[in-house]
Amino acid sequence: MKLISAEQMQQADRQAIEQLGIPGAVLMENAGRAATELLCRNFSELFPGPVLIMAGKGNNGGDSYVMARVLLERGWQVQTLILAEAGAITGDAALMLKVLQQLNGDICFICSTDELMRSFSVATPRLLVDALLGTGLTSDVRGLYAEAISLINDSEFPVLAVDIPSGVDGSNGRVLGSAVNADLTVTFDHAKIGHCCWPGAARIGRLEVVEIGIPAVCHLPAAAECRLLDVDEAASLLPVRPVGGHKGDFGHLLVVAGSSGKTGAATLAGEAGVRSGCGLVTVAGPASVHDILELKLTEAMTAPLTDSAGLLSETCWAELQSLLEGRQALAIGPGLGQGDELGRLIRHLLVECALPVVADADALNALTGHAETLFEREGGATVLTPHPAEMARLTGLSVAEIEADRFRIAREFAGEFGVVLVLKGARTLIAAPDGRVNINGTGNAGLASGGSGDVLTGLIGGLLAQGLDAFSAASLGCFLHGMAADQLAMVQGNAGLKASDLLAEIPVARKQLTQGGSNA
Repeated sequence: MKLISAEQMQQADRQAIEQLGIPGAVLMENAGRAATELLCRNFSELFPGPVLIMAGKGNNGGDSYVMARVLLERGWQVQTLILAEAGAITGDAALMLKVLQQLNGDICFICSTDELMRSFSVATPRLLVDALLGTGLTSDVRGLYAEAISLINDSEFPVLAVDIPSGVDGSNGRVLGSAVNADLTVTFDHAKIGHCCWPGAARIGRLEVVEIGIPAVCHLPAAAECRLLDVDEAASLLPVRPVGGHKGDFGHLLVVAGSSGKTGAATLAGEAGVRSGCGLVTVAGPASVHDILELKLTEAMTAPLTDSAGLLSETCWAELQSLLEGRQALAIGPGLGQGDELGRLIRHLLVECALPVVADADALNALTGHAETLFEREGGATVLTPHPAEMARLTGLSVAEIEADRFRIAREFAGEFGVVLVLKGARTLIAAPDGRVNINGTGNAGLASGGSGDVLTGLIGGLLAQGLDAFSAASLGCFLHGMAADQLAMVQGNAGLKASDLLAEIPVARKQLTQGGSNA
């Protein structure tokens, strides 16, 4: 599903009004009526109300004045609290307010915290409508509006948000100080990035997108698209698998992983490569743990590498060069450990390897303080898969800063360093060097367990080996990984899910996509 920013939505509005001559009041009327239809459909058991509308002075409030009027016409009991003086409301919103006033709508203008507290305390709604702030918000919510958001969130009533929950940045999902927790969000024309990107996505509830009459021609081509990955998008990325193909047709993945005490990480990455549909997988790790890897791995081949005190170093460089020959992709990092010599080896390998690479875990640790190494890569594409703490180390930011502005940070890092960046977490982001961003729509809290990232690394590596470009491999890998977890959660819940549980479920998820995305 295509997502747009708040700025792109504003441009489309201007195109429709200024160039095509569609009156803004018509668009506002359409928006208010469409939102009302969804309210009536989703909360029919609450008829005839009462409904309390919390409105601001902008166009978001204007949409809600239309809602108040139409709800009144349908027999609902409606009260509208407007957090502004009457004279502060202008343009199309003022027109809609005037119509509501002429119909003797129950309206109260609120200009102070005392007035807000008093009016809210005597109201007895069964449903709240949040129309305080729209998608154009870019600064932190303060004062009266922050108080109103707190009152909404502290109430026990269901909440319908108009366009976006107040306080969520429509362009990137940031929570600007505080934000409404909605049960249903009704947005217009297109879903926005902020609806689908964490942490704002946690405030949306169920999202409904409605048309309000803006022609498609009003949407100017974007320099870089953002999309929410759904089953249809993911199905379109599946690599072709000819009926007469053999194992040599589906790529050979090299996984460099493991150390003493961390052979599980190497095993999970290797097994995930096999489950990805890759034809052949070789797992290379320190010679000191090779016998353990041999016991754990059946379908994947293994290769011992010269090590020193259980860690790889540049003494095994020639062995690695030999292993890279004839392979189609490299996955590196899970369970390798940390050390100065190991770090130098990893960076050397990243620079010299001509294959597409997916780097995770200790390969990312080796890049901490050495991100410039990425500029030196002259070979295949690079996929990095950090969780927020690893991303913090790569960028020098705090985890809190990463989590507060995930979309911008992921997109800028991918562009600056020329990599596909997979910023893991709720609604994982996949950012391409050219500015495209996919937001993964699958996954659950069951993935918050050791080893799930190693599975993702092997899965993406296997898809790279099958010939997918880096952005497609990372996007499809994230979707299948999360889809497998979702299928398991339906059976066993999301607590106690082991990373190894995902392995057998990955080909099941892939089969469902192969049979038709819309039916998955």
